[in-house]
Amino acid sequence: MDLTTYMAWITVGAFIVLLTEIAAGRHKGIYKRRGEFRLLGLSMAIGRFLLGPIMSIAVAGFWGMALPGTDGALRDLPLWASLPLVVVVTEFCFYWGHRWAHEGVKNRSLLWMLHRTHHSASYMNVAVWMRVNVFWSVVVPTAWTIGLAIHLGLADAAGLTVALIAVWNIVTHANFRWDDAVRRHRAFGPAFRALEHVIVSPGMHHTHHGFGRDGASYRNFGVLLSVWDWVFGTLHIPEGRPWRYGLPGHDAHWLEELAYPVVRMGRPATDASLLDSKMAARNP
Repeated sequence: MDLTTYMAWITVGAFIVLLTEIAAGRHKGIYKRRGEFRLLGLSMAIGRFLLGPIMSIAVAGFWGMALPGTDGALRDLPLWASLPLVVVVTEFCFYWGHRWAHEGVKNRSLLWMLHRTHHSASYMNVAVWMRVNVFWSVVVPTAWTIGLAIHLGLADAAGLTVALIAVWNIVTHANFRWDDAVRRHRAFGPAFRALEHVIVSPGMHHTHHGFGRDGASYRNFGVLLSVWDWVFGTLHIPEGRPWRYGLPGHDAHWLEELAYPVVRMGRPATDASLLDSKMAARNP
């Protein structure tokens, strides 16, 4: 299957999970901000499912110009070797790009201002995965590593990597939290906590979207693999759900969140309060 086919099936899966959440009442009364549905719809259509795939293809062309003579250089690498390679490299690059975005909150760096859209939702469900600034796909390292893999002849591994990351994003953003019971289980809990040093669990990513007790947006930067958080000291294994989701004091206009820096309007968001890790971790 090509990248477009993978994304088509993933989109269907995401909407199935979304409808299941709605049927279970997990979306009731949570969309309180003005323009939230417009932000969700447009960011989903433009940012996640249009510009994202286009960027991977366009970046492959860029690598062709930047690295002449290397087109298809690794095409003979078997899938059993190329898939782990692409996954590990993509996750490593994403970890640092994602971490640098969050570390830019103090000076409102471009990376942070593009990424904050994904974090300003005061709820957590599969819709948040689709809630991105339309230009995030241009700067997110995943597009560049996947494009490089395609250029080097690893299209199958690139497509599977995109699929794995997307599927796991759906799992970790969903409102269904099966992992809490496993983590607390007397027999399985210790093994599961050990596994969380390698694989990102839903609880770990929910923590990344929260503040207050068991919320830490300055931890858990991996999407699929948590091993880089473990290695570089940013791992946090939670006990439960965070006290609150979103950004404390956030007040940016939905249109600015959709298309910053092209659109700038309203008062500046006060999400810099996330810098105070002691405040963010303190019980209310």
